[in-house]
Amino acid sequence: MILYVNGDSHTAAAEAVNNHAFAEDDPRLEHLKRLPHPDNLAVSWGRQLATALKCGFHCGAESAASNSRILRTTREWLKNNENQNKLVVIQWSTWERDEWLIDDVYYQVNGSGIDQVPSEYEEKYKKYVASLDWDRKTQEAHDQIWEFHEELAGQNVPHVFFNGNNDFSKITHRMDWGTNYIGPYDPTLTFDAVIRAADIETVSPDSYHFGRDGHAVWNRFILNYIIQNKFI
Repeated sequence: MILYVNGDSHTAAAEAVNNHAFAEDDPRLEHLKRLPHPDNLAVSWGRQLATALKCGFHCGAESAASNSRILRTTREWLKNNENQNKLVVIQWSTWERDEWLIDDVYYQVNGSGIDQVPSEYEEKYKKYVASLDWDRKTQEAHDQIWEFHEELAGQNVPHVFFNGNNDFSKITHRMDWGTNYIGPYDPTLTFDAVIRAADIETVSPDSYHFGRDGHAVWNRFILNYIIQNKFI
């Protein structure tokens, strides 16, 4: 079996053992570009989970990734690995992030106002930030993820979803995800909330990321969930 994981910096294990989010942040690894830094990935919850499950491992995560990227790259991987025995585990990113394809390059943008885009798209990005409707983006994310859940269920692909920092507690029309989504509407069951509840702090006061100890907490949490709900 292959454990396939995808997500943003929480799944890429940004800053887990060093202060890098992308491999290219390390001068020795510029050729790896935006892939997770291998030293961080080695202690990630995904790698720990694959070790516990004694299975193969593939991580499609990228720091700063939008859900659009997560959906696109997961679908690509599944298409190329149709005959593999697999378990798909997805950590969803923040709802306001988006992905723009510009001159055959994918750019990840969010509402911070500090993302780098080609100069001819700077005005479009400013308008994107200024007109950001959080409620609308939350509903869009909810609908897209539900559609993907149904897609995977229709293909008999075992999958587990969970939230990184945001949750769907403000969604009024709620869906029955079965055991395929860990607390979609529960703010206490996000990746961030579960780790903080174990008295684990981020790697620094101004970071959203956790170190090896935080990833170990999430690994134990999701391993128990997978076993209890008979995904393996």
